[in-house]
This record gives sequence, C-alpha cells and structure tokens, in this order.
Amino acid sequence: MAKTPAKKTPASPRKKKRAAATLGPEKTARLYAALAEDRPAPKTELEYHNPYTLVVAVALSAQATDVGVNKATKKLFEVADTPEKMLALGEEGVAEHIKTIGLWRNKAKNVIALSQRMVDEYDGKVPEKRDELTTLPGVGRKTANVVLNEAFGHETIAVDTHIFRVSNRTGLAPGKTPDEVEAQLERVTPPEFKRGAHHWLILHGRYTCVARKPKCSDCVIADICKFKDKTPDPAKKTSDLGPKGP
Repeated sequence: MAKTPAKKTPASPRKKKRAAATLGPEKTARLYAALAEDRPAPKTELEYHNPYTLVVAVALSAQATDVGVNKATKKLFEVADTPEKMLALGEEGVAEHIKTIGLWRNKAKNVIALSQRMVDEYDGKVPEKRDELTTLPGVGRKTANVVLNEAFGHETIAVDTHIFRVSNRTGLAPGKTPDEVEAQLERVTPPEFKRGAHHWLILHGRYTCVARKPKCSDCVIADICKFKDKTPDPAKKTSDLGPKGP
C-alpha cells in the first residue's frame, strides 16, 4: 500500500526584522545634529503651568493625544494647579473636566490619589527622583522620565511608541522592549544631545517617521536611517514616468 505523502506545513510569513546593530558613533552624532538643526528648541506639546500640572498632563496622556489632553486640562488647570486645589475639586470634579479623553474614570481616580500622596509624603511638591515619582498612582517610568526631563532638566529619555519606532527603524537603538531601547539610547546618545534627545525623537516619530507611511522624502536623516522599506518620493515617482502627451 502506497504511503500517503506527508503534508507540508505552510511556511509562516516572515516578520520584518528590526535593525540589528546601532549606527555607530559618527552616524549617531550626525543623526542627532540633523534633528537638532531641524527643531532647534524642542519641547513637549502638552500644556502645563508647573511641575505638578505636568505630572497630571502626562498621566492623562496615556492612550490619548496631546491635543485632546490640552483641551481637557485647559479649564482644569485654571481651577486646580496644585495638589491641594485638585483634592478640593474632588474625583467627580476632575472627572467632569476630563470626560473627553480615554479611560477618564480611572484617570480621575489616579489624579486624586497621586495628589493625595504628594500632599501626604512630599509636602505638596513634585519629587525630583524617578524612584519617588513612580510611587505615585498612575505614574510609570515613562511618565517619570518625561517629568524629569521637561520640568527638571534631567537627561532622561521616555520611550513611547514614537521613540520605539524611530529607534528601531533607523538603527539608532534597536530593542524588543521599551526598556531595552531606553538603555541603548542612554548608551549611544552623545552627552551634548542627551537633554533634547527625548523631544527630537518623539517629534520626529510623530510628524515624519509615522507608523503606516513614513515621510521619507521629507526626512532630514533619511541618508543615515537603516530602514529598508523607505517610502518612495512621490515627485521622483511621477517624473520617472516620463513626460505626458505625444
């Protein structure tokens, strides 16, 4: 009796590989220099009044856009720009101001809880140490790094989806997790660029190296970037077709 041929297991689709190695010191310095020239004075797009309102704004920005958070906090920060005032407003009062952003119920609880912790343990002031910041409800490592960098001038880099994408695509700091990318960025970023690195990378990812179709033809670091599937320049694509008409 003839044997039934074994069925072949279909090959699984290949996953796109991240850049396997960093750019090296010379290209890394050139990359940051280009980003710095493109945006000489980078800063967060979240609107805040003081370190406390920055903590609140960053905590609210999880799974929400900066534009949406700014709309919600404009009136909130007019009436509550300190932990004490926020506690006086209460959870329901906070909730009324932030209903337009995602996860608003849980975020309102966290805002009140972190405000209470700040009053009870830090005399109403924002702690300037990462380990202390991350004890506040709703404040993780990423939020703490943003606050340390923006409010206190520390050389921290908060790895969000934009920075994770840019770091892997370019080959600047490849990693499988945000923590791996952060560690790589801290290692390879030249000292003179560490203060602004967070903002340069996040803004580049937000407006140029976007997720679905990166704007490679407008990118100031395209010649350095290791991303293989660069988006073609529309102008060159059109010109390659030759002149129209007879």
